[in-house]
Amino acid sequence: MPLEHAQALTASRLADLRARLAPLFAATTLPITLEIGSGHGHFLTAYAQAHPDRFCIGIDLIGDRLERSARKSTRAGLANIAWLHADVRLFLEALPAEIRLAEVFLLFSDPWPKRRHWKNRVLQPEFLSQLAERTGEGARLYFRTDHAPYFSHALNCVGEHAGWALAPDEPWPFELATVFQLRAEGHQSLIARRTCSIGQSH
Repeated sequence: MPLEHAQALTASRLADLRARLAPLFAATTLPITLEIGSGHGHFLTAYAQAHPDRFCIGIDLIGDRLERSARKSTRAGLANIAWLHADVRLFLEALPAEIRLAEVFLLFSDPWPKRRHWKNRVLQPEFLSQLAERTGEGARLYFRTDHAPYFSHALNCVGEHAGWALAPDEPWPFELATVFQLRAEGHQSLIARRTCSIGQSH
């Protein structure tokens, strides 16, 4: 794809996403919880139901998953949840300037086990920097995986990033076994706390 066409396509997607986000944030003053790769919506629907004081947004790249998620939250009668077809990096760029995320869940994302594919993992230093810019101080990042090498990678990335601090003594905030978790033989979790001002993160 020619560069100019790719840039135009990205700009169009960004504009569309901003248009879809605007009414969501206009209608709520609740702290924002984001789930990246929300799957079939089991976790976030239950989380939103248990936390009416949060506005929850689930994003995924697979339309069928989002449709199933929407049916779940509609059946539950939830008004504090929304589902969006979006790439996380574009989503973060599309957020209104005044919006800061309070919590972010990244559960069982693709570990891309082959070394040549590691660059495709969501949790990277660049992602942590972008996320730090869109979260308030004290925000939490919750990460869980069943892939031990990816967990080690995540520990290193978070531990070495100026904008985040590992919080090993904090309890996991909400337990619900997702489809992916039920398939896994085991899992590891980390919690990170947003620490410094935006200007200090890198």
